[in-house]
Amino acid sequence: MSSAASSSSDTPGPVSLPDWLAIVRAKVESLRFGVVQIVVHDGKVTQIERTEKTRLGGASAP
Repeated sequence: MSSAASSSSDTPGPVSLPDWLAIVRAKVESLRFGVVQIVVHDGKVTQIERTEKTRLGGASAP
């Protein structure tokens, strides 16, 4: 088996990412503490929810 043949079949072409993935990425990147939920109906993303938490410094914090 030649390395040229295996490398050409192992290299994927450009992949088109779904629109919802960019939304999830933006929500996660701008979140410090919290949850991002993805709701799926019939195999399709129908809703993206973001819950952000605010953490307060306590007396035991240095």
